[in-house]
Amino acid sequence: MPKLRRLSGKQILKILQEFGFEIYSQKGSHIRLQRTVDGQEQRLLVAVHGSKTIKPGTIKSIYREACRFIPEDEIRQHFYTE
Repeated sequence: MPKLRRLSGKQILKILQEFGFEIYSQKGSHIRLQRTVDGQEQRLLVAVHGSKTIKPGTIKSIYREACRFIPEDEIRQHFYTE
């Protein structure tokens, strides 16, 4: 059974940037990412606390949000071990 990877906010940012998301706003430790696909803006929010590992529930939440915009079969390998 695949296991959720332990990721930091910086690692999640890097993953999402590989899929075309760019930082468009930051307030404190919360970074807003955005990309435009077919004229539609897609936005995500990631909390980055240096290189600290994010709690598993928060990682799952970010993953579910990202799956709204990125096909699950493309992004799953970045968030789960096989």
